[in-house]
Amino acid sequence: MKVVVAPTGVANLASVRACFERLGADVTTASSVDDAASADRLVLPGVGAFGAAAQRLADDGVKDVIRERVADGRPTMAICVGMQLLAESSEETPSASGLGVISEKVTAFDGGLRVPQLGWNRVEAGPGCRYVTDGWAYFANSYRLVSAPPSWAVAVTVYGSPFVSALERGDVLACQFHPELSGAWGASVVGRWLDKTGAAP
Repeated sequence: MKVVVAPTGVANLASVRACFERLGADVTTASSVDDAASADRLVLPGVGAFGAAAQRLADDGVKDVIRERVADGRPTMAICVGMQLLAESSEETPSASGLGVISEKVTAFDGGLRVPQLGWNRVEAGPGCRYVTDGWAYFANSYRLVSAPPSWAVAVTVYGSPFVSALERGDVLACQFHPELSGAWGASVVGRWLDKTGAAP
């Protein structure tokens, strides 16, 4: 299994690579637009600022490539800020434009909650989820999607109020949580996506 990681400049690539390699994947980092476009499986990771990651994707010229992959349902996984980048914009960096494949805006958690949400929280998979199952995942986020677009299967987590913790459509999987840091449960999510089995354990 070959996996290409799109460098966003704000990701801990070591932990992402290690997770996929433990599952038997051959992992490389995209060095060109063609690498991202031709990848059997593309991963869009992220830890940090929405604006910085969006700018890196624009500078590397891969925004259109990722939009096309998602529109076609080709195997693409987005993690944490990577998931937020699929949206049109974020309150974190109002001047930055996301990929716009999800007609939503990323917003901050409501006042009074400690941010970032840092640690373990429950993920509840909704109807149609093939890769994500109910379980406990590791989160590190100060911003989130409150609602999901039509035609996507949705998993939900509650932190103060419900928010979108994962989205699925075709072979596209977007996770607000970090599957690479979520133990055996997270590894099972990644494994099902790699194998394209969609089979719950």
